[in-house]
Amino acid sequence: MKVWITAYALTKGIIEVEGEAYGDGTFFRSAKYESSFYKPDWHETRESAIARAREMQAKKIASLQKQIKKIEGLKFED
Repeated sequence: MKVWITAYALTKGIIEVEGEAYGDGTFFRSAKYESSFYKPDWHETRESAIARAREMQAKKIASLQKQIKKIEGLKFED
């Protein structure tokens, strides 16, 4: 079964792998990565993987903007 892994989308990109889904489809095992992935970290279509990666990207950008604002607001006294 071919799936797209988004667990590492912000560092390695979307990864296309072959593997097996178990049970109710919430678990996927990939021999290539010797890892187990749970929903929403794997997708059966490239389109849903891209949508998830975009969602992850937006959340990360918002988080970083919040951190920048906090750091810019720091006051240092001599």
